[in-house]
Amino acid sequence: MDPAALRDLVRGELAARVGEGVVTIDPDVVAAHSSDEALFCPDDGAVALVRARTVADVQATMRFASRHGVPVVPQGARTGLSGGANAVPGCLLLSVASMTQVLGLDPGERTVTVEPGIINADLKDVVAEHGLSYPPDPGSVAISSIGGNVATNAGGLCCVKYGVTRDYVRALQVVLADGSLTTIGATTAKGVSGLDLRSLFVGSEGTLGIIVGITLRLVPLLPPPLTAVATFADERAGAATVSAFMASGAQPSMLESLDRTSLAILNAYGDFGLDTHAGAMLLMQSDGGGSRDAAMTEIGAFTRQAEAQGALDVAFSDDAADNEALVAARRLAQPSFEHYAHSHGGGQLLDDVCVPRQQLPSFYERLGTIRDASGLTIATVAHAGDGNLHPSVFFSTADPDEVARAHRAFDEIMALGLELGGTITGEHGVGHLKREWLARELDEGNRGIHRAVKTALDPLGILNPGKMFAHL
Repeated sequence: MDPAALRDLVRGELAARVGEGVVTIDPDVVAAHSSDEALFCPDDGAVALVRARTVADVQATMRFASRHGVPVVPQGARTGLSGGANAVPGCLLLSVASMTQVLGLDPGERTVTVEPGIINADLKDVVAEHGLSYPPDPGSVAISSIGGNVATNAGGLCCVKYGVTRDYVRALQVVLADGSLTTIGATTAKGVSGLDLRSLFVGSEGTLGIIVGITLRLVPLLPPPLTAVATFADERAGAATVSAFMASGAQPSMLESLDRTSLAILNAYGDFGLDTHAGAMLLMQSDGGGSRDAAMTEIGAFTRQAEAQGALDVAFSDDAADNEALVAARRLAQPSFEHYAHSHGGGQLLDDVCVPRQQLPSFYERLGTIRDASGLTIATVAHAGDGNLHPSVFFSTADPDEVARAHRAFDEIMALGLELGGTITGEHGVGHLKREWLARELDEGNRGIHRAVKTALDPLGILNPGKMFAHL
């Protein structure tokens, strides 16, 4: 449809069916909402922005879009790193960021029902007042929305023990492509009625429906952890420690790694006093399931594994302030990378591969070869206990040769992840950035199932087109 004609329809027909001030066609406002945090993902062509405040607003928007065959790009906080929230030509941007209410909290059942726009950290604060925790904690915990977390099945620092978003979703309210509203899943602790459609929508990145309500499982407040830090001469020794420690049956509540370059970038960003002479650092926490003795036993086991791999130093702390400072530094890795990229040519391509933990040493060894061949700076942080690695490739966006080398290195890292038996994304999602790679990871039978599901739920192909399903 001609953009001018669509704007007229939006200004008249759609605006009359949603709340006052919900729709805007102001080009500057629309442009400002047309992308997430990913680079090299197109974001042009949106016709209007719908800032939904109610489920009815979302339903009206989808009925309008279905009636006229208009693409719709769902959005939350737009903190994604794969271009999943980016505009496509002729689309409506449908933001649920204003839908932030806690709709119900049941301490007895340990559940909470929320709208999709609520920020993860805000939800944690609400449930903590009732002695409860919502464990999933992506690095963007302070700025990412629960709806976005569900859309990408976000993980985070403590998922090595407590699991990812999918493990806590009980039920979803979803507006389908035709504007109808449905509830999938069950609020009870158990429920096997029908197919597990709840899991189908978790991680679907807005391609199957618009999530407007989420019921989450909660757990008792997590016990305070002890923290251990180990440094190594190189990444392979740190990775070998992770592989051996996790293979021993350990259940740390956190096991993160940072390489030499990451440590240096973080220190330059915030003067955290991290050991930049080390080739790698592991940050491990154990809460012992609430038992200090069990936590100390696990710290001891970690120390022995690290020393067996030639650790330069191993230390632990039970001081809450020290623990929080170390975790805060780890959470600032991506902001520090963004700052570094801004002052070193503006380019950063962030990978998100996940490999079997026993393959971590091989991954780091092969990554070194990719780094040397590219001639570029590559810094890697990882949710090491899960085998989920985030190599960042830095380059100058003004240098075509560096841009080409960065893209080549990014692709080689994803290829390496698959070769080692892993996946192209552990938690950031496919979006636009990795859409071609999804087709390489899935076999033809799997691709066919994806196509069939998409066609059944979105026959007009209007939900977040050009992203996850584009090359399937």
